[in-house]
Amino acid sequence: MATVHMKVFCGLLFALCLAVPLISATETAVKYCNNKANYIVKVNGLDIDPYPISKNKNTTFTISATTAEPITGGKLVIDVTYFWFHVHSEDHDLCKKTSCPVAVGDFLVSHSQELPGITPPGSYTLKMTMVDGNKKELTCINFDFSIGFIAEEKLSADM
Repeated sequence: MATVHMKVFCGLLFALCLAVPLISATETAVKYCNNKANYIVKVNGLDIDPYPISKNKNTTFTISATTAEPITGGKLVIDVTYFWFHVHSEDHDLCKKTSCPVAVGDFLVSHSQELPGITPPGSYTLKMTMVDGNKKELTCINFDFSIGFIAEEKLSADM
């Protein structure tokens, strides 16, 4: 009898070990690139919709932030790594991702993108640097995300 219970227990444990990588956390850690930097723009949270990110589906990244100084223009520099390999870079006009000029206080930066079907599933890290028109770094964050095989719930993370 004990052998049957042990086999059932081991079977359940094995199934749980297989399922855990498919379960997504409802929150993700958004970290500043340099914890000692006094960034003008402070990031308050991140929303990725839908999450996990699926290939061939439009995904929207929305960052809520606060600025201590007005922003009249600039750009977002995005770098993506897959495990430790750099796989993608792109720049965007900041004023196309939010309304410029940005007044002192809260604002949102939003970017939507569809990943091609050849994108491999797995863990990625995205680094986003925001610079003003004079190339002065306003903020720099990075966060991990995954591209899975299975559609899961929306991710909402607050710092």
